[in-house]
Amino acid sequence: MPWTSNAPRVLLKQLREIMARPSTRQSKGDDVEARLDRIVSLIAANMVAEVCSIYVRKTDGSLELAATIGLRKEAIHSTHLKIGEGLVGLVAHSGEPVNLPDAQSHPAFSYRPETGEESYKSFLGVPIVRAGRTLGVLTVQNATSRSYSDEEVEALQTTAMVMAEVMGTGLIEGLNVPAGENKRGQSVTLQGHILSEGIALGHVVLHEPRVSVPKLFAEDPAQEQKRLDASLQRLRESVDTMLSETDVARSGEPRDVLEAYRMFAHDQGWIKRMHEAISAGLTAEAAVEKVQSNIRARTMRQSDPFWRERLHDFDDLSNRLMRLLTGRGATAAETNLPRDAILVARNMGPADLLDYDRKRVRGLILAEGGISSHVAIVANALGIPTLGHVRNVLEEVEPGDPAVLDSEAGNLHLRPSLELIRNYADKARFRARQQLQYEKLRHTPAVTKDGVRITMNINAGLLVDLPHIAQSGADGIGLFRTELEFMVTSKFPRLKQQTEMYRQIIEGVGDKPVVFRSLDVGGDKILPYLQQMPEENPALGWRAIRIALDRQALFRTQARALLHASAGRELRLMLPFLTEVSEFVKARQLIEKDLAHLRRHSQQGPSKIALGAMVEIPALLWQLDELFCQVDFASVGSNDLLQFIFAADRNNTRVASRFDVLSPTALRALRQIVVAAERHKVPLTLCGEMAGRPLEAMALIGLGYRSISMAPASVGPVKTMILGLSATDIQDFLLDLVDQGCLNIRQRLIEFARANDVPV
Repeated sequence: MPWTSNAPRVLLKQLREIMARPSTRQSKGDDVEARLDRIVSLIAANMVAEVCSIYVRKTDGSLELAATIGLRKEAIHSTHLKIGEGLVGLVAHSGEPVNLPDAQSHPAFSYRPETGEESYKSFLGVPIVRAGRTLGVLTVQNATSRSYSDEEVEALQTTAMVMAEVMGTGLIEGLNVPAGENKRGQSVTLQGHILSEGIALGHVVLHEPRVSVPKLFAEDPAQEQKRLDASLQRLRESVDTMLSETDVARSGEPRDVLEAYRMFAHDQGWIKRMHEAISAGLTAEAAVEKVQSNIRARTMRQSDPFWRERLHDFDDLSNRLMRLLTGRGATAAETNLPRDAILVARNMGPADLLDYDRKRVRGLILAEGGISSHVAIVANALGIPTLGHVRNVLEEVEPGDPAVLDSEAGNLHLRPSLELIRNYADKARFRARQQLQYEKLRHTPAVTKDGVRITMNINAGLLVDLPHIAQSGADGIGLFRTELEFMVTSKFPRLKQQTEMYRQIIEGVGDKPVVFRSLDVGGDKILPYLQQMPEENPALGWRAIRIALDRQALFRTQARALLHASAGRELRLMLPFLTEVSEFVKARQLIEKDLAHLRRHSQQGPSKIALGAMVEIPALLWQLDELFCQVDFASVGSNDLLQFIFAADRNNTRVASRFDVLSPTALRALRQIVVAAERHKVPLTLCGEMAGRPLEAMALIGLGYRSISMAPASVGPVKTMILGLSATDIQDFLLDLVDQGCLNIRQRLIEFARANDVPV
C-alpha cells in the first residue's frame, strides 16, 4: 500500500482513539500491554511494516523491549540494550533517526537471538523524546531491503512525539517511565553554589512556567497552520522591535542573542518542520514542542559549547512562541503563588525578583547565576535563601514538587522523604529560635570580653533594605551599593529622581551613618540602558571609577544628587575599583567643582563630606601610604581583592575553591592594609563576604579590623561570636600563625574557638 499524504493524520486519529478508551481490565498491567499491542499493530499496518517495536528506557538507563509485533513475544521485557548498543541504542544515543536498507551490515548492529529479527533487513528507528530527554525508541522493520521515505520518517517521528506524551504524562496509566521523567515519587539531591544562606521548605514554582501542550491532535489542521503563522508573525515583530531600539544593548539582552532569535524566528527549516508536524495531525502547540524536543535532543549531544549555548537561545524562542500560542504570562509573578514558593529559574534579573510577593517566596534556585550576580545581591538583602549554578535543575523539577533548600550546605532536596522533611523542619525551628536569641541582642553593643568595641554595619543597596538596620541592631550601613537601584529601573534616573532616592535613604537610617559607594557598573553589572562594548575580560575592563572618569556627566549627576540629598548632614562617599591614587584625586576634584557650584547658587549642601576609597585592586597594596594621605576613610572590598590576588574567579566552580581566605597569603595582605591605616590614622572597614561568617570575622578582629560590614542576616551570628571573644587573645594567637606561615590556619582557628568557648 503506498504511503499517502493523508496517512499520518489517519494514524494519529487512530492512536487518539486507542488512548481515549477507558481501562476495562482489572489489571492495569494487562491493560497497558493490550494498548501497546494495539499501538504497534496500528503503526505497522499504516506504514506497511512487518515489524513495529517500542523500547522504553528504564531506571538503570537500559532500553527494554516493551511491545512488538513481528518479533518474538517472549523477547518482550527480556531484551535489554544499553544506550549506544545496537541500532536501537544508537538511535537513543544520537537522538536522530536511523534509516537503513540493510541493517545487519551496519557496524552497530547487535544480534539478539531471542527476538528473531535476523529475517528482517530494512530498519527505521526514531527516538521517543520529551523535553530533550530520550524516553525510548520506536522502530519499524521489513524483510525486504528498502530505504524508508522522508514522509515515512517524518510520520514515525510524529508518532514518537505522541508516544513521548503518552509516557511522560500518563495518558496510558501504568506505563513505566524511564529514569528522571516520572519524577513525582523519586527523591534527588542537587548541589549548587551558596548565594544567600538559609533553609527553606516549600514547593517548586518555575519563574518561567512551562507551557504544557493542552491538546495533541488537530481537529482542523488548516486552522492550526493559521494559528502558528499568526504567532510566528507576532514573535518576529517582538524580536524586530527589540533590535530596532536606538541602543539595542539597552534591551537587557546582548545583540548576538537577539540576532540569534531573529535568525531562528525567520529560519525556514524550523518553520517548515512545524508545518509538516501540523499536516501530520498535530496541533500548533504540539508541533512546536515536537520540533523543539528533536532539536534539543540532537544539540545536547554536541560537544561544542557554542551550539549548546545557542540551544538556550532556541529554547527561549520556542517557549516564547508557545506562550504566544497559549496566551500564557511570561513569569510566575503574574500568578497566584503558594505561601511557600521556592522559585526555580535559569537566571533572572533583580527587578524580576522584586516583582514577587516577598511574603510568599521562601527560596530561590538558579541554574546559572553566580554570587556576584545582581539577583543574588537582592536575594541576600531580602533574606531569601539562594543557590546558584545548580546543574540540571530545570530538567529535574516539576511545578509543585516539594523541596527542601539547604543553602548552608549548598543542597537542594527535591521530593524529599518525610523523614528528611521532618529533620529540616526541626532545623528550621532551631534557626528560628536562634534568630529570637539574636533579636534579643539587637540593642547590645558588639563589645569583646576584653572591652574592644567592634562596629557592625550592614551592606545594602535598595530601599527595602532599610528596615534591616533596626531589625538586626546594626550600627549603620557600611556599604550602600548605589547601582542596584539603577538596575531595577528601565531608564537612567534623572537628577531629581536620584536626589529623592538618596534623601529617602538618608532619612531612613535616622541618626546612623550610611556610606554610599559611587556607581559601580561595568564588568558583569550591565545597566540595561547603558550601552557598552563587549569585552573579553569584563571583570578587568571598563567599569566603576574608569567609567566615571570617562563619562563624567554620569558621575557628576550622581555626585550632585548626593550633595543635594545630604543637605545639612554628613555625606560619606567612597570610590570603587581604584587602581591609581591619581584616579581618586581626579574624582575628588570633580566633586569639589559640584560642591562649589552648589555654594555659588546659595543652595544648602552637606555639613561635611568624607571621601573614601575602596581597596580592592592589588595594585593599591603598594600605594597605601600615598592613598591614605588623600582619603578620609577606606573600605576593603575583600571579594575582589582576594580573587584578584589569587587570579581565581570566585564564581567559577573549577577555581573558586583553590584558595582559602584564611590562608597566610590572604591574611598578610589584609593585615598590611590595617597596619597602613593605623599609621595614617585612617578609619578602616571591611565589607566583603568574609565579614559575615563568624570564623572569618573572628580572624578579621585578630588582624586588627574594628569595623566590619555584612549582610543583615549575618549580624546576629557574628555579634554572638564577638561577645564571647577576647580581641587580645585572638590577635596574639592569629598573628603568630600568620608570621609562621601556618598552612592550616582555618583548622587552628576552629580549635581556638572550641578551646575558648567562642561560638563560630
